[in-house]
Amino acid sequence: MIDTILRLAIERRILFLCSLFLIVAVGIWSYQKLPIDAVPDITNVQVQINTAAPGYSPLEAEQRITYPVETALAGLPNLAYTRSISRYGLSQVTVVFDEGTDIYFARNLINTKLTSIKSALPSGLEPEMGPISTGLGEIFMYTVQALPNTVNASGQPYDATALREIQDWIIKPQLAQVKGVVEVNSIGGYNKQYHITPDVQKLLQFNVGMQDIVAALKANNDNRGAGYIERNGQQLLVRSPGQLASIDDIGNVVITSHDTIPIKINDVASIAIGKELRTGAATQDGVETVLGTAMMLIGENSRAVAQNVASRLKLVQASLPEGVIATPVYDRTALVDKAIATVSKNLLEGSLLVVAVLFLLLGNLRAALITAAIIPLAMLMTITGMVKTGVSANLMSLGALDFGLIVDGAVIIVENSIRRLSQAQASGQLALRERLNVVYEATAEVIRPSLFGVAIITVVYIPIFSLTGVEGKMFHPMAATVVMALISAMILSLTVVPAAVAVFLKGHISEKEGALMQGAKIIYQPLLLLALKFRGCVIAGAAALVLVSIWLATTLGSEFVPQLNEGDIALHAMRIPGTGLEQAVEMQALLEQRIKSFPEVDKVFARIGTAEVATDPMPPNVADNFVILKPRSEWPEPSKSKQRLLEDMQASIEELPGNNYEFTQPIQMRFNELISGVRADLGIKVFGDDLDQLLETANKILRVINQVDGVA
Repeated sequence: MIDTILRLAIERRILFLCSLFLIVAVGIWSYQKLPIDAVPDITNVQVQINTAAPGYSPLEAEQRITYPVETALAGLPNLAYTRSISRYGLSQVTVVFDEGTDIYFARNLINTKLTSIKSALPSGLEPEMGPISTGLGEIFMYTVQALPNTVNASGQPYDATALREIQDWIIKPQLAQVKGVVEVNSIGGYNKQYHITPDVQKLLQFNVGMQDIVAALKANNDNRGAGYIERNGQQLLVRSPGQLASIDDIGNVVITSHDTIPIKINDVASIAIGKELRTGAATQDGVETVLGTAMMLIGENSRAVAQNVASRLKLVQASLPEGVIATPVYDRTALVDKAIATVSKNLLEGSLLVVAVLFLLLGNLRAALITAAIIPLAMLMTITGMVKTGVSANLMSLGALDFGLIVDGAVIIVENSIRRLSQAQASGQLALRERLNVVYEATAEVIRPSLFGVAIITVVYIPIFSLTGVEGKMFHPMAATVVMALISAMILSLTVVPAAVAVFLKGHISEKEGALMQGAKIIYQPLLLLALKFRGCVIAGAAALVLVSIWLATTLGSEFVPQLNEGDIALHAMRIPGTGLEQAVEMQALLEQRIKSFPEVDKVFARIGTAEVATDPMPPNVADNFVILKPRSEWPEPSKSKQRLLEDMQASIEELPGNNYEFTQPIQMRFNELISGVRADLGIKVFGDDLDQLLETANKILRVINQVDGVA
């Protein structure tokens, strides 16, 4: 089989070389489709079920909503486990499925259960599934602000309610149309409401009840159609507009009548524009604002989606009222570009180094270029395979590529071909058929050991595919990419390399040692003779080094994977339980002003409490702070490490009373929360039915944990 392929590659060498154009074209096309992100997505297969329950206490939400929902989901196919959070006015159940379960199949299973779940819940409650997103879903954030001294059409300055109205009715609908965006989440400001405040004395006077007011508003807030009429050959629609549009419209709604005198809402109540009882707020640089978050559909290209959102936001700006601006504050594109730039730089430097070494060792520029050409060709074939198998380009998948391994087989074939051609030309110039036979024999002589060598390296990565859970999601892309690259290199070594050698290694070919190899021999030969003479000492020294290395290995720390430096900082601020939202906003302003005072900080913004879509339900006493740093070139001390900045920042903010802090990074924090339900690297959960005992036990655990070295 191998001999047949070799013979065909050499006999049909032009055809095989022309096939490279197809490989390049398909590879470039696949690159346009390749998902690109900073790290692999390690989020488990999960679906969130959120139920808004205004007025329900945490205990009531758990008893009347959370427990029935979790019970109804028991027995679902591929169900791994469920976890839940019951807060004031909200119940969230997170349903986690076995790895490998299709997310759309999982959502369909839950959707079929929602009908029976609704019937088991109190009237008026509607459980809803969360967006189809993951821990890498929050790709773009922006704030909506009004410039100083800006007023609206009525001459009033823009307040938090007006800004939220602009976000919900102008910005959000347009960004939601961007391909790959599954949700635009809003937090901050107030939803506009019309508040009707009845006067109890007047209600008694006119014998009107609250239900009468509610019924009148429902009955009189509607448009009705009555078909159409034709007049003079023209069709005219008949409508009865009755939708309420202003405070005056609401006040003129008739509740009932007494002695033919209509009783209107104005007669028994006062009407005013008010604010919602909100569950969350947003701030930036110590000032309250409105924050929007674009969430990416699972499986999309985060870099492309974030760029499209940024482009659309610029277009949206033209439709905003004068003086109102939507400013990007977090863009995943920056992190992805940094990560890909790092990988690209390393890959480029590695490929250039390989080419230089090949030229120095082979002593033939054409041979070095033939061998080096395997690198881009194998990469294009690998990219095509990544697109077909759904593997994204990230630090893990691309960072493991070794160009030395990729060209290993090609180096052996090319080097042996040069040697055999040089020997054959010693008796004179070779005819075409003779040269092709020499290339075939030279390749056949080494093809099996070269393929076996690459195959052995490939087999080493196969056990990685047996990893499951987070480990599997983290390392599968790396193993898949390396295996595809090595298989691509094997195919190219078996077909393209012999064809290229037969075509391009013409004329006089001489096997010569470069100056590098000659110098290496001069140094290595006496060292080898010395090692053979004192072989006992050499073996004893090697054994001693092994023992010392084993001892040193026991003193090393360990971690799952090296921590990715995302560039920005996520600061989890926790206040005393029971802290009100307005108090939390005031405390947050002081915290942000303190952080903003650092010259390395560009901006700082925060989410306090729970957003409109409760993908991350936090109480009012908890805030997620995002500290965006300036480029290092703009730091007063560019050589200052990020760790030192964190230490200085922590020392400064710990002076503020009533706060506890946890430093992390945006993606890292979101991954921790979605996978385990907590944002910290380590979470300890205590279970039981006695809340007082649970609190006492948790405090005991806290005292023990605080004594461990390295705990923040």
